[in-house]
Amino acid sequence: MSSPLAIVTRTAGTNCDAETVRALELAGARVELIHIHQLLAEPQRLQEASMCVFPGGFSYGDDIAAGRVYGLELRDGMYTELSSFVGSGGLVLGICNGFQVLTESGILDPPAEPTAAGGLHSAEGRQIALHANASNRFECRWIELEVADTACVWLEEGQRIPCPAAHAEGRFVVRDESVLERLKTSRQVALRYVVPTEGDTYPANPNGAVDHIAGVCDPSGRALGLMPHPERNVLPWNHPQWTRRGAREEGEGLAFFRQMVHAAAPVSV
Repeated sequence: MSSPLAIVTRTAGTNCDAETVRALELAGARVELIHIHQLLAEPQRLQEASMCVFPGGFSYGDDIAAGRVYGLELRDGMYTELSSFVGSGGLVLGICNGFQVLTESGILDPPAEPTAAGGLHSAEGRQIALHANASNRFECRWIELEVADTACVWLEEGQRIPCPAAHAEGRFVVRDESVLERLKTSRQVALRYVVPTEGDTYPANPNGAVDHIAGVCDPSGRALGLMPHPERNVLPWNHPQWTRRGAREEGEGLAFFRQMVHAAAPVSV
């Protein structure tokens, strides 16, 4: 049986594609790196894949807002095809800028009922967003993630993943308290920053995200977005304190990708 195929997308400003490709290959996937315009022109290529991954970077220079141009491009050009891909069993992942892109596209939190705009929230009805960090500056530091009780099909509750965060607009916010409760009830909260039980939660929560949320999934658990970068901790010496962490054959981030590859299966759209 051949390894599952992952499509990794890129566009102007993407800069974490090589690390993401490497992490997926180390985890056992076959990988094709494709420019988003190529995929928009040939969305049927999703039918050949089991995973579609949107890596980090600064797509289109974050000229309007982080991930917005790319997200609108995805929403207008292939929202239906990507939704169909997830509905048919495909896995979708967005890391950092990729999380921003998926959030802007509407894939992670689709409305309960389709709308005239193709099943997307209106600008007035947005439920979730990624805003500027509470520190009002770019945050680049190592943090630790913990997997929540989540619907995400490849994560295990309680799993800990140390990895770097590097973003200026990563503060997860919700429209109101009812949205947060809905996300919890539907088990869409996937990852949280591990923070002290007492005292200031910064910088463990580097951006001030509500409920310390670092990643969320769609209701099916097959599309996931997270702000930190597990692809930057796949080798034993990636961690800055690797000499103090005891004998390790790999970085903790590799298990994240291996679990994803293991959960992937051939799909038909």
